[in-house]
Amino acid sequence: MKGIKTPQPDAMVQARSSAVVFALALAALIGFAPAAMAQAVRPLVTQSVDDRQTVELPGNLRPEANADNDRGPAADTLLLAHMQLLLRRPAETEAALVDLIDRLHDQNSPDFHQWLDGKRLRSEFGPAQSDVDAVTAWLASHGMIVHGVRVSGMVIDFSGTAAQVRDAFHAEIHALDVHGTPRIANMSNPRIPAALAGVVNGVVALHDFPAQPQYTEPVDAGFLDFPGYALVPGDLWTIYNFNPLLTAGITGKGQTIVVVEDTNVYDTADWTTFRTYFGLTGYTGGSLTQVHPAPASGTNNCSNPGVTGDAGEATLDTEWASAAAPDAAIVLASCADTNTTYGFLTAAENLIDSSSPPAIVSMSYGVCEAVQGAAANAAFNTVFQAGVAEGTSIFVSAGDQLTGPCNFDLSKAAVTDGLGVNGMASTPYNVAAGGTDFTDAASGDQSTYWSSSNSSAYESALKYIPEVPWNNSCASPLVSYYLGFATTYGSAGSCSTAYADGGTALDFVNNSGGSGGPSACATGTPKKPGVVGGTCKGWPKPSWQKLVGNPADGVRDLPDVSLFASNGNVWGHAYVYCYSNTAANSGGKPCSVGGPAPYTWSAAGGTSFVSPILAGIQALVNQKKGAAQGNPNTVYYALAKTEYGKKGSTTCDSSNAVPSGAGVGASCIFIDITGVYNSAKGAMNFGSNDAPCTNVGTSAVLNDCYRPSGEIGVLSKSKNAYDPTYPTATGWDFATGIGSINVTNLVDHW
Repeated sequence: MKGIKTPQPDAMVQARSSAVVFALALAALIGFAPAAMAQAVRPLVTQSVDDRQTVELPGNLRPEANADNDRGPAADTLLLAHMQLLLRRPAETEAALVDLIDRLHDQNSPDFHQWLDGKRLRSEFGPAQSDVDAVTAWLASHGMIVHGVRVSGMVIDFSGTAAQVRDAFHAEIHALDVHGTPRIANMSNPRIPAALAGVVNGVVALHDFPAQPQYTEPVDAGFLDFPGYALVPGDLWTIYNFNPLLTAGITGKGQTIVVVEDTNVYDTADWTTFRTYFGLTGYTGGSLTQVHPAPASGTNNCSNPGVTGDAGEATLDTEWASAAAPDAAIVLASCADTNTTYGFLTAAENLIDSSSPPAIVSMSYGVCEAVQGAAANAAFNTVFQAGVAEGTSIFVSAGDQLTGPCNFDLSKAAVTDGLGVNGMASTPYNVAAGGTDFTDAASGDQSTYWSSSNSSAYESALKYIPEVPWNNSCASPLVSYYLGFATTYGSAGSCSTAYADGGTALDFVNNSGGSGGPSACATGTPKKPGVVGGTCKGWPKPSWQKLVGNPADGVRDLPDVSLFASNGNVWGHAYVYCYSNTAANSGGKPCSVGGPAPYTWSAAGGTSFVSPILAGIQALVNQKKGAAQGNPNTVYYALAKTEYGKKGSTTCDSSNAVPSGAGVGASCIFIDITGVYNSAKGAMNFGSNDAPCTNVGTSAVLNDCYRPSGEIGVLSKSKNAYDPTYPTATGWDFATGIGSINVTNLVDHW
């Protein structure tokens, strides 16, 4: 037996009307919201709270919470610290806020850039105070400790034991063993009193599964073993045209970039070493500070996390944000994870809820929508929405798992859970940062784009390098063509097990590369946990996401813009960073000043690099404009619409950068990554973020895995035909979004 039978909540729970009345009075005395706040929002709690009448909060189960992993109920005394209960506004209030955010970003509106503050967000767009009181009273009636109300009244921070959670939410917390790692999670969806269903969106999490940093270390030798040309800051500046801005003094001076983390950096000296070796010390405004932001009111929910296993992520975030804006102040804001709440989510909420919200925030973590669950997806949407209403520009890594991000734990394996997107990046209120790779190695033109020697700051890039979507897998048309295969799929294709079993091609059966796709499971419940389907729905398409190539699918599409993100496993290019943690399995290498040259430092790739770099670019924009800019997507898409028109721009096509091409136009703001290059077989589209997939050994027959023969197929919009996910195209596409950026032109035309 794995544990006692799960209680049947509605049959065993008695009403707590008198306790709720008492707790309501207690909540009124505590006063979590401004006492003088006008009751401008329609109350949603209109009847007495009765624990005998409950409703389910669907879509909030981890796929790992299953019988195979179950090790029985957790101890009743287990403390679940700083859980979050996410609230919702009345529909008309939500619609009014969405409309106002559009006006805040509309140059023709009198509300343009008249950013809100937290008090106005709370008073005009938060839940009714009577609703907040009713919910906090109900939590208190079950013995929960309510620590405060965050994010403009939308998040209640509370703690309780596993027994109290079972009593209140009718969800039993169990111990799990997941591939040898102990975890805890709820084994059924939470339930709440029906009277609170209108205002309670969900419990953000009742488990301790971590998010995944979106960076990927290379193997010691690349799969195809090309000479490596690793990127350093000077290379970034040359390839994406930062240098005219830096020369003109647009360096991020006076700007602050916040990277939110669940760890501190391993050693702040690494950041200094990075800047010293790569010629950044002359930008004297640059600085690094680590903070642990407390909430604006209530009990502090942000403790110092110390150095955790995510320290490599924090290190590269701080270093490459500084590379993109060398005079900017870099602030690492970190909070410790609890056994229910991501530390970086807490940090973001506390900062955005503060009296001085940051102008620029970068987040480099991810979990796919279908795995993260409806309440957690809504939590990121809520905090990012508040952020852009206050003028914050928010950047999030789109993901490093191609079109199969729900299979993060299947490194070097075919996707089994189908299509998905990063639920932290899929909100309409953040820039989703995508990833590309360079084509110089595949075309044998490395000497055209790279010098044979380095400068004193180790850069060697000579010019812009043509790009394709970052895709390390056998489902990449470029990889398949280079290896001599006619197709990616089928028993004779590049993903075939016959070839893979024979040698190194097994390395290509992976889902490593830049992620993108339509939001498809932000809300609702998957039919199979962790797999898009059932009642899943994506976030609605935002008003600004209109561009040639972007489909009329009615949902938010990812990514928005892309930059180089490869880890070097195939074509030999990766980012260099200083991470001196040499402990086993840390990924770090010695890099002290006076020590080994950068050739021996850590190298990696991933959209984790792109997000802080885009944040750095935003610091250049903010410096030149002299103010916070809110959601950058409203400007990105407007500029791209002008540049691409109705048919795209042949002048701004990345393929023009090949040696035989005319060159990418000097006035282009965005570089359209179409993936179309001439080859011995004629013009071909080599661009795609498709991934290998299989149904073998799984309980689900995926409708999006095209596998006509053999064990390995490729993700497709049809299982009966090759309709790959997703090829590059003119204008916007799911592989690279708008494309990459000429940074000087972007800043000058903002």
